[in-house]
Amino acid sequence: MPNPARLCAARAAALKPLRRMRRPRLLIVGCGDIGQRTARALGDRWTVRALTSQPQRAASLRLQGITPLVGNLDTPDALHRLGALAPRILHLAPPPGNGDTDPRTRHLLQALGRHHACKRLVYGSTTGVYGDTGGARFDETRPVAPVNARALRRVAAESEIRRWSIEQGVTASILRIPGIYAGNRPGGHPRERLARGTPVLRAEDDVYTNHIHADDLARLCVAALLRGRPQRIWHACDDTELKMGDYFDLAARLCGLPVPRRISREEARMQLSPMLLSFMSESRRLDNRRMKRELRIALRYPDVTTGLLA
Repeated sequence: MPNPARLCAARAAALKPLRRMRRPRLLIVGCGDIGQRTARALGDRWTVRALTSQPQRAASLRLQGITPLVGNLDTPDALHRLGALAPRILHLAPPPGNGDTDPRTRHLLQALGRHHACKRLVYGSTTGVYGDTGGARFDETRPVAPVNARALRRVAAESEIRRWSIEQGVTASILRIPGIYAGNRPGGHPRERLARGTPVLRAEDDVYTNHIHADDLARLCVAALLRGRPQRIWHACDDTELKMGDYFDLAARLCGLPVPRRISREEARMQLSPMLLSFMSESRRLDNRRMKRELRIALRYPDVTTGLLA
């Protein structure tokens, strides 16, 4: 007479490959910190693959249950099979460091278009596409107004994705992302800048900045992959409305560090790097109500105080 326990074990073993085949499939392009957090948020319910340009990261990705694919968006000839791998794509790869277009995004879309397997694409853009709004508070209907090459490249990528998705019949949506922070994110906590003694602008010259905790951003990526509407844009930010100097003052108090020195904008031009100065030249406050309403996300860290304490 057959052993019931052995029969159950045999059935379970036979069903494992079938369950793996039925899992939703996701391809993450640019699987850095946020991509890996997104994969962890999905758990073992999904089959996750990741395109990485760094072969040395393959072992680390495997340990997290992510299947690594070594490839480079700068060499499109090696991407010909990419479009057949998954119906959902999370595109987090940054544009190149020069020029005012994004050939990497163009190469990715060309690869995806060869197989027509992609049904949904989510792109992680930046709130820098709005440029300086003088501290105005606004929603996603505001026109873009990029003022530097970094933002121009992002606007170009957004435009390519929206045009391509209409032509291909793909549901594509965009998360516009502000400053990302987290205590366990490389370079993602203000204590590092505070420890260096980097100054901030005095109150009359200061700018409003926007933030999102890395774990909340990963959850927003998942929500957009599941519930994103075609051609939709969301502000992926928390509820904080703080000027940059006040943010670093708050972080200093929470970390038990001295508050940063305040300087004028003229002094900043002489003392700070052009990159840092560019972030200190754009002031805006983002309305995130569309994100909460449509993606149905309750932020775990709705403001920087809760996030920094975590």
